Amino acid sequence: MGDPIPLLEKLIEIDSSNKTGANEAIDYCAEWLENRGLTVKKIVNNGHHMLVCEIGQGKNTIVFNGHIDVIEAEDRQFKAYINDGKMYGRGSVDMKAGVATMMETVAQLKNHNLKSKVMLQIVPDEETGGSNGTKYLTENGYLGDFIICGEPTNMGIAIQSKGVLQLDFVIEGKPAHGSRPWEGDNAITKAFYLYEEILELPFAEETSPPMYDKPSINLAKIHGGTVYNKVPESCKMSLDIRYLPEQSPDEIFKQIQEITEGTISTHMRNRPVKTKEDNPFVQALAESIKNQTQFERVNIFGQHGSNDGQFFTEYGGSAIEFGPIGHDWHGDEEMVYVDSVREYQQVLKHFVSTYGNNH
Repeated sequence: MGDPIPLLEKLIEIDSSNKTGANEAIDYCAEWLENRGLTVKKIVNNGHHMLVCEIGQGKNTIVFNGHIDVIEAEDRQFKAYINDGKMYGRGSVDMKAGVATMMETVAQLKNHNLKSKVMLQIVPDEETGGSNGTKYLTENGYLGDFIICGEPTNMGIAIQSKGVLQLDFVIEGKPAHGSRPWEGDNAITKAFYLYEEILELPFAEETSPPMYDKPSINLAKIHGGTVYNKVPESCKMSLDIRYLPEQSPDEIFKQIQEITEGTISTHMRNRPVKTKEDNPFVQALAESIKNQTQFERVNIFGQHGSNDGQFFTEYGGSAIEFGPIGHDWHGDEEMVYVDSVREYQQVLKHFVSTYGNNH
């Protein structure tokens, strides 16, 4: 009773890499929770299903936020199996282990006298931006004081994450015959030279110790040219910039615009997460980790990637990522350590059972 591993196995076997599959997974989670006597609120936005389930009471609200969607994978990755203490399968650590554990924790604690309210949110769309899932929930008042996103962190606490600024460029050149490239102006070359200049702009050299070395700038897409024997007159380029929590996306855009001959448009812009290490929730969670595991020191760090915690920050919520130990998420051999999932559950139970007793 209460072991999250069978539930995790079932969730992995639901291919939730598309909207239909994610909806099926959410509906399964809702039924599972209702069968254990919990009240579930089912919410639909733009055809995307999600659910909210609350237990406990008190002036503080702790949010368990878990996304059920995964990136696409081969059929074999939706057949979960355990080998040498590790469960393999798409979504095993990113983040169906988090979802299964949060569900089991809420089910086990539903009749406990908790000093805080616990709001379980199971959402779609995190892997594709989050606007149809968690963003929609926050806009409709499903908020909390402390938000735990169950992303894989190897049992550490990620208190910060970089912001996201994704930009699309159209760079124009001048066509010419391929045998006489000097008579034209190659748009592909211009685009690449622009990318190299962006890497040397002031924002690209800024640091944010101890969490981050510098922002990351990925040349994500480049497309130009039509035939071999013509100098390309147009090139499209896309950059994925993960900026430091204290940086301004407006200032980054301005710096890039000043050196760009061509048009720039913003594809996506997501906020960073800037939770402080001395936050009392963070400190209490760290104590629970030490209490329930063999860790003598808790790794508190900053993530390079984005997560759904960003949507709570503008409403005053303190968001973190905290999840079990695993490897190769988004890879061919994604896996999570079974014992780590069970330890993760013990930490969550200890944290929500004790927070508020001394705070």
